[in-house]
Amino acid sequence: MLLAIDAGNTNIVFALMEGEAIHARWRIATDPRRTADEYAVWLSQLLALEGHQRSDVDGVMIGTVVPRALHNLQVLARKYFGTEPVIAGSAAAPWGFPLDVDEPQNLGADRALNVIAAHAEHPGDLIVIDFGTATTFDVVDFRGAYKGGIIAPGINLSLDALVTAAAKLPRIAIEAPADSTVIGRNTVSQMHIGIYWGYVAMIEGLVARLKQEIGRPVKVIATGGLAILFEQRTAVFDVVEADLTLRGLAMLWARTHIAAEA
Repeated sequence: MLLAIDAGNTNIVFALMEGEAIHARWRIATDPRRTADEYAVWLSQLLALEGHQRSDVDGVMIGTVVPRALHNLQVLARKYFGTEPVIAGSAAAPWGFPLDVDEPQNLGADRALNVIAAHAEHPGDLIVIDFGTATTFDVVDFRGAYKGGIIAPGINLSLDALVTAAAKLPRIAIEAPADSTVIGRNTVSQMHIGIYWGYVAMIEGLVARLKQEIGRPVKVIATGGLAILFEQRTAVFDVVEADLTLRGLAMLWARTHIAAEA
């Protein structure tokens, strides 16, 4: 089985996969100081709880946007799983699609993996929205070429900035308001409205502008942990796929192995 590792700015997700099927997944806060030994103790216990062991893993695929975390993840694969990890986007596992942008080398691994999975599963032009530390909008044309996109502050970053800068505002949970009113009657309700409905308005407004610029029918795919929160109150998403990045890792792994065996 494949151990797919998606290392983001906030969390690292480990998934035990067979093909594109996910047998188990675990999430841990991203900390570049965390050692391979610490990962191994944590993972070994979780594997055992799911009825697996380290010997079940015969490959490790890493996608990361945190370069400082990469070394210890590589050591984890070599020392505790006895395999050389494949790094998504490296010479051993190139993206395999055209990057029609000014700085192709700066495309984040998570966004590239989303492009791979989204294009493989959905024909035509696409907008992929990933709700992570940042909220990213990626445009993929019908040929699978990456055309560019948008980077916006994630909703948690927006809330953190608001609470940090305004001394009298309380910290609130990120959740959908109880109703659709946008006239708040107290400080907390006003904050919920501003953060939640303000974010929905941003999503809908940017998607509308992207669709107008693309000029062809477009399918909108949402992924990331908070996508389901917004799905409840907007019709802008055509599909919500929580595991898009992990499936991209699995697809890139399969493609890499087919090429290596050819």
